Amino acid sequence: MAHLLTSLLAFLLYLPLTFAAFGVTTSGNNLLVDSGAGLVTTINRSNGDLTSLKFNGKELQDQSKFTQLSSGLGSATVTSSVANNIAVVTIQTSTITQYYIVRSGTNTLYIGTFASAEPSVGELRFIARLSKSALPNGPTQSDISGGNSIEGSDVFMVNGQTRSKFYSSVRFIQDQVHGVTGSGVGAYIIVPGTGYETSSGGPFFRDIDNQGGDQQEVYFYMNSGHEQTESYRTGFFGPYALAITSGSAPSGNLDISFFDNLGLQGYVPASGRGTVRGSYSGTLSGLPITIGFKNSAAQYWATGSGGSFTSPLIKPGTYTVTLYEGELESGTSSVSVSAGGTASVTLKASASRPSTIWSIGTADGTPAGFMNADKIETIHPSDSRMSNWGPITFNIGSSASSFPMAQFKNVNNPTTIQWSASSSQIGARTLRIRTTSAFAGGRPQITVNSWTSSAPSAPTAIDSRGVTRGTWRGLNQIYDFAIPSGTLVAGSNRIQINVISGSSGDGFLSPNFVYDSVELF
Repeated sequence: MAHLLTSLLAFLLYLPLTFAAFGVTTSGNNLLVDSGAGLVTTINRSNGDLTSLKFNGKELQDQSKFTQLSSGLGSATVTSSVANNIAVVTIQTSTITQYYIVRSGTNTLYIGTFASAEPSVGELRFIARLSKSALPNGPTQSDISGGNSIEGSDVFMVNGQTRSKFYSSVRFIQDQVHGVTGSGVGAYIIVPGTGYETSSGGPFFRDIDNQGGDQQEVYFYMNSGHEQTESYRTGFFGPYALAITSGSAPSGNLDISFFDNLGLQGYVPASGRGTVRGSYSGTLSGLPITIGFKNSAAQYWATGSGGSFTSPLIKPGTYTVTLYEGELESGTSSVSVSAGGTASVTLKASASRPSTIWSIGTADGTPAGFMNADKIETIHPSDSRMSNWGPITFNIGSSASSFPMAQFKNVNNPTTIQWSASSSQIGARTLRIRTTSAFAGGRPQITVNSWTSSAPSAPTAIDSRGVTRGTWRGLNQIYDFAIPSGTLVAGSNRIQINVISGSSGDGFLSPNFVYDSVELF
């Protein structure tokens, strides 16, 4: 009898680990896609919503809000096919085709999105709205649970710390894997290879990865207005994936070669792509080198090393090629790519770097090294963990870490620079201020001793809050102020930098700009 009970118990314990067969079945208004390895995905046949994600019997999908493209497609035509151990679910509207693909024995939902126009239902984004109880662990800085809104409807105060979904963002060039975990389970977005090719913004653009509220939301943003610097692209977005694991993060080197044989709308297989090999010279030592490729249909990037680079496989077309020193555009060229071909291009850094009398920061397209630059991507400027913004008086020769990374008209205006000049350093000079982004028309104007510069024209407007959302990546600008002879004196000099603008605003939402560097030459 005891032996019989032991055998029965062993049998019952084994049952949850016995996986069903791979394939797609219909159940009422749903399609059930079984990986055959523990993941069962339920897709609504009326609108393409993912209403259930069960991993080894554990429900990972929130049941009040579903996983969707954008804010849901409303209605769609949903079909499926299975061949060669690959299941493809196709969800179509007049402008969107969404693909969910499962390979036998793999607990990964491979995804592709074709869009001929921006969806009327909202920004083009995939949102996995997961169960917070099943997957409670996400980035702390984007967990807004129990918070009170302090800016718009997307920045919150939680236990004395600022939180926002924007603070989960990572530069595209670095963001191949991000996700959330729970007990014995993880859910991760993977963006492998050229998955960002149809998105907009370039290699240093950042967008939302996560928000932890009533649901645990994990995103792949394709197009958004979050400090967007160029027009949206249309076409095939991805491939990308939602991978379910036992908790550990998967590799970003996801094998997507099988996509080449699926005949997906807008997808260009490897055989229809080409490569660019090239060289570059004249860059500043110590700065990371990135080479960007873009046209109206696609964007790509490669890392430079030792004066050379090789692009990923890219779609045929003519591309503007940009050499970046850090995040600073430093040289451009053009190249035409053909299917199966290898094109070549030579780049030379052409960023103006005069011999300076002094400089604050490095001209690299970022505020790196300035005060609060190490915190701005994950907390709001008002957060108590920030160093006091000032106004600051900066003495030449001091560490750049005491110079503010951003200047806000109604918070830390002006920034004052004090400098003792020798007789050989005076005369007609130029003060150059480089900025990386601006809000509400904010730009610098300077006063040197008793002389005040003219007001520069307003920068190109970007319809976004920018730095309060955790990013400095806007449009790089150069402001050169010609200081007339007789203004600077041998001995003590005082330079004030003021934010000016025809617009207004309160606190950290007043007109502002982010510093890249300040140079006198």
